Amino acid sequence: MNNNEFKKRGMLVVISGFSGAGKGTLMKKLMEQYDNYSLSISATTRDPRPGEVEGKDYFFVDKDRFMEMIKNDELLEYANYVGNYYGTPKAYVEAEMNKGKDVILEIEIQGALKIKAKYPDSVLIFITPPSAEELKARLIHRGTETEEIINKRLQRAAQEAVGVEGYDYILINDNLDKTTKHLNYLIQDQHRRVPQQIHFIEQLQKELRTVL
Repeated sequence: MNNNEFKKRGMLVVISGFSGAGKGTLMKKLMEQYDNYSLSISATTRDPRPGEVEGKDYFFVDKDRFMEMIKNDELLEYANYVGNYYGTPKAYVEAEMNKGKDVILEIEIQGALKIKAKYPDSVLIFITPPSAEELKARLIHRGTETEEIINKRLQRAAQEAVGVEGYDYILINDNLDKTTKHLNYLIQDQHRRVPQQIHFIEQLQKELRTVL
């Protein structure tokens, strides 16, 4: 017997980080290099933007349907942002995990801690630059935002930093290639935890009883 005889169920991995930490670039690199991940797709009540595809970028629903999803406990988490609702459909995440995919959910701290409360086996990873000065430098380097917006993002980062201790791991994004490899290793190592290997352990125990 070996562990490959069992269909591995994927895990739920929550990724958060400050604006400017490079989460989006890191997720893109991870998906390009490894085929065992699936990015969670959110449901939203906002209208599609040009080029956005139903079922790929978002699941687009009206407000009545979104309220129904909340009522029926169809969402892992949800929030209202600038007048529109956004949420993570439970059925999609479960389906991908049952395929053996590790589902990556990129959300903010408040939503991440709600996920951890509902799914204790989920893995919470916080992405950060090596320092506050580096974070500020990255935001300025973007060249797409005013000084006022940059300052607001830094103020938001200071508030978010208070909740980082609720995460399982912190990953310093100081080199994209290195951080991508570390993130993959970190996630895959979680599959070696005993709770993730219960079926293997039960089968091993059963086989040991038969070879006596």
